[in-house]
Amino acid sequence: MAEASLRITEIFYSLQGEAKTIGLPTVFVRLTGCPLRCQYCDSEYAFFGGERKSLDEILAEVASYKPRYVCVTGGEPLAQPNCLPLLSALCDEGYEVSLETSGALPIDQVDARVSRVVDLKTPDSGESSRNLYENIPRLNQLDQVKFVLCSRADYDWARLKVDELKLAERAGEVLFSPSFGQLDAKELADWVVQDNLPVRFQLQLHKLLWSDAPGH
Repeated sequence: MAEASLRITEIFYSLQGEAKTIGLPTVFVRLTGCPLRCQYCDSEYAFFGGERKSLDEILAEVASYKPRYVCVTGGEPLAQPNCLPLLSALCDEGYEVSLETSGALPIDQVDARVSRVVDLKTPDSGESSRNLYENIPRLNQLDQVKFVLCSRADYDWARLKVDELKLAERAGEVLFSPSFGQLDAKELADWVVQDNLPVRFQLQLHKLLWSDAPGH
């Protein structure tokens, strides 16, 4: 049997820019390919191309940074079936592993040790029809649900989803982020406070530090 491999856009070491490990040095493994086309996507360069690497090659490159945290991202990592054994292998190596996924593909086969950061796509993303709501009952306290908000309408939609789906009870964190350049961050912060929402407001640290240059 051929050795398992994945198509990789990049592997790099930087600070985690969002979610509950924000600010912590992290190795990012960015897989190539995504079936979604969100209008605000900041990683279109990962849709195509990439380099095929074996699991052993990926693990060796990750290990060279001597990290504590590893984030598997994309694109949409779960679009490649061998993402699942990669996640398990990273956990076996003792890393604290997170997975950034669009929420459009099933998460039930992801290793239970992984913190799954699951997007719920808002109407203004252009891809809200792709939300796989069967994933919601599969969430646990290791997981995080993320909303990227482009407008007040998106905020109102997300606020209702948090309540309707009881997300603050199902997941360890619910994250509200303003879409960079589309929604004023202070406005979103004020809305969250005014409505006393059970969510974590967040800005994308990497965009503030590096203007979201690839490799950061």
